[in-house]
Amino acid sequence: MIVDCALYRDGQRQNEGPLPLEQAAELCSKDEGFVWLGMFEPDEAELDDVQNRFGLHDLAVEDAQNFHLRPKIERYEEGGVLFVVLRTARYVEEGEEVDVGEVSVFLSHRFVITVRQGEASNLHGARMRLEERPQLLREGTAAVLWAILDTIVDGYAPVIEGLERDVEEVEQTVFSGAAAPTERIYLLRREATDFYRAVHPLLAPLEALERGSYIHVSEELRQFFRDVNDHLKLVNEEVVALRDVLATILQANMAVISNQQNEISVRQNETMKQLTVVATIFLPLTFITGFFGMNFGWMINDINSFWIFAVYGIGSLVLSALVIYYWFRRSGDI
Repeated sequence: MIVDCALYRDGQRQNEGPLPLEQAAELCSKDEGFVWLGMFEPDEAELDDVQNRFGLHDLAVEDAQNFHLRPKIERYEEGGVLFVVLRTARYVEEGEEVDVGEVSVFLSHRFVITVRQGEASNLHGARMRLEERPQLLREGTAAVLWAILDTIVDGYAPVIEGLERDVEEVEQTVFSGAAAPTERIYLLRREATDFYRAVHPLLAPLEALERGSYIHVSEELRQFFRDVNDHLKLVNEEVVALRDVLATILQANMAVISNQQNEISVRQNETMKQLTVVATIFLPLTFITGFFGMNFGWMINDINSFWIFAVYGIGSLVLSALVIYYWFRRSGDI
């Protein structure tokens, strides 16, 4: 779907509404200035139409249709087109997760074509901000690339803030002595890793852009690229730090879980010890009471008074209890 399409000349937008695609392609080949065409999740037929009208390379168009590519910059000598893949990100408060998108940019001195994939790839702000700065728009398509990069890199800051809040919550839980859900830590680690893959590979290409290795960059515009590069380096350092902190938290959480399991095991062992003591005490007592409960002739004929019963029956019970108690005292079990 085409979101917007405009012709820019001398730092000014030349049309109010979006240009039709065929008119944009015609102006791009004849008129001075450049065309900025923005597309959101186009289907294969739309991309084929754009490819035929602007002469885009097959491999670049194929990459633009795929999702979750690594950030990269490639130059296609055929048509003098620079192909840029950028990863976008936003932090979703409701689900406490990072939503990743992608922007593919086809750039030459006569046109800029952006293909967005995912909700986290809105470039409307980049277009509006650049249109408010005609002195930068006069720099041509390089200024558009800067505006796109600046918008995407600025969008990384809220992601870092959201991840830091989540990490701090888990960190407080773990280091307070309670175990945090291990799954939550793993999910945060995966999100930080995915975000790192969106940020880190962009460092080297952005350095090359600042030096003018891919396209001509004026001294004034070079300062703006340098500013984006500084912000990207800061984000990269912060996401690396978050990954290290999460690794430490995961180890600490495993230690807390292991300690809790040890405490449960100790309590279970203590309970088993107490039950063993009780069973050991009652074993001889049960035997004696069972023995004297039998109807042997000797018992019937000779144990015929309370005192004889007290000596043989109760006395043997007390004696066995004392022997067991002394034995446990000697072994240190009680």
